[in-house]
Amino acid sequence: MEQERSGVLVLAGTPIGDVDDAPPRLAAELAAADVVAAEDTRRLRRLAQALGAEVPGRVVSYFEGNEAARTGELVRALLDGSRVLLVTDAGMPSVSDPGYRLVEAAVAEGVRVTAVPGPSAVLTALALSGLPVDRFCFEGFLPRKAGERAGRLRDLAAEPRTLVFFESPHRIADSLAAMADAFGADRRAAVCRELTKTYEEIRRGPLDELAAWAQDGVRGEITVVVAGAPPADPSEVGPEALADLVAARESAGQPRKEAIAAVAAELGVPKRDVFDAVVAAKKSR
Repeated sequence: MEQERSGVLVLAGTPIGDVDDAPPRLAAELAAADVVAAEDTRRLRRLAQALGAEVPGRVVSYFEGNEAARTGELVRALLDGSRVLLVTDAGMPSVSDPGYRLVEAAVAEGVRVTAVPGPSAVLTALALSGLPVDRFCFEGFLPRKAGERAGRLRDLAAEPRTLVFFESPHRIADSLAAMADAFGADRRAAVCRELTKTYEEIRRGPLDELAAWAQDGVRGEITVVVAGAPPADPSEVGPEALADLVAARESAGQPRKEAIAAVAAELGVPKRDVFDAVVAAKKSR
């Protein structure tokens, strides 16, 4: 239950490139906030100047390095009645950016949390990719170590939904090559670079072609969209493959019973066959 006299936490989206994409409410929220928690205070000042917005409240940094230590301070300000505005360098707070820890703590204390919706690299890239958008999942950044990255991609190889990743310029070539290995060289994908900026570029094609293109170097902020796994032919799916499909869903957090039912429904095979395949795989290990 929200406390009647507590403050309010406002999550505000910021431009992912073009400053003109800033939500109209952002300037008003900057002016109204008692505390502005910003991932980069210098970038915040530049954004406020570009918007012609005043920032009379206290400005504090809130980034990965101090997020754990500063969350308590911000929650205390909220409980004292302050209006706290949270902004990150680009896009919505909490989406691969600082924010989740503060939202979780504020909700636990019964503080009201609201948002100023704004630009999203995830949704923008998805819309521009030319790939199916009816069902998708966001995976954020892949692990930096090659072995861990390969393992994560293997877990996603059977995922039928469109996949969205963030990646850095110096890792994009290796990541695309790893995706081609895990998903298949001909799996369709799109590399979306510098979205809404002057040098925006969308490269679409099979993963092997995109991996070869990236070897020459890719600059800027990058979002990768990859088509989901194509529907499997039930007649060609053996017990080991059934067990692997269930294991992939379990790795993503789905309970085993639900995973078995989902695989059975997706392939049009009896649930008992899928269950037996899982049991057999477990005994063989």
